[in-house]
Amino acid sequence: MTCAWPPDYLEILEWQWNERAIPYWTEEAAFARETGLNKVAFEAHPGFLVYNPETALRMREAAGPEIGVNFDPSHFLWQGIDPIEAVRVLGRAGAIFHVHAKDVYLDRANIRINGVLDTKHYGNFSERSWSFRSVGYGQDDKFWRDFVSALRTAGYDGVLSIEHEDGLASVGEGLGKAVEVLQRVLLKEQPGEMWWA
Repeated sequence: MTCAWPPDYLEILEWQWNERAIPYWTEEAAFARETGLNKVAFEAHPGFLVYNPETALRMREAAGPEIGVNFDPSHFLWQGIDPIEAVRVLGRAGAIFHVHAKDVYLDRANIRINGVLDTKHYGNFSERSWSFRSVGYGQDDKFWRDFVSALRTAGYDGVLSIEHEDGLASVGEGLGKAVEVLQRVLLKEQPGEMWWA
């Protein structure tokens, strides 16, 4: 449920959280803890119960610190969420476990007409409000520099896993273009001593 009206929606949503999701994931987090697994990552995505930082943190608070996110900036961008702010919030909670490098193109003309909720087939690029793209084909280098800097500031310096879902590029070319952008923007070395401070 992603809408507060009619009132049945809120009742269904609370039922999903309290009767199904929280009991299930609390049990799974306990199982993970018992078996030595300390990270179970949700990929926050619209249409799922966990789709934004608030819902991810709600699940983590209810089920335990083993619950975190596989952070995909494209999913946040097309919802209108600022991924940099989302990194800050989730990073403060220690809830970023993995990161996808995937971009999204936002078609502003189609958004002005139909908003960002879009169920058209992914291949219908000219009519969709947004489309997944290779890194650099939705957001510019400045965004990606800010994103990797925010991740490092938040304490995440792990893998950025390129996820290819770009219907306008072949797998090889899409991957290659994503690598080119990430090579320009990634901070590869650990910071040195702050000799100037």
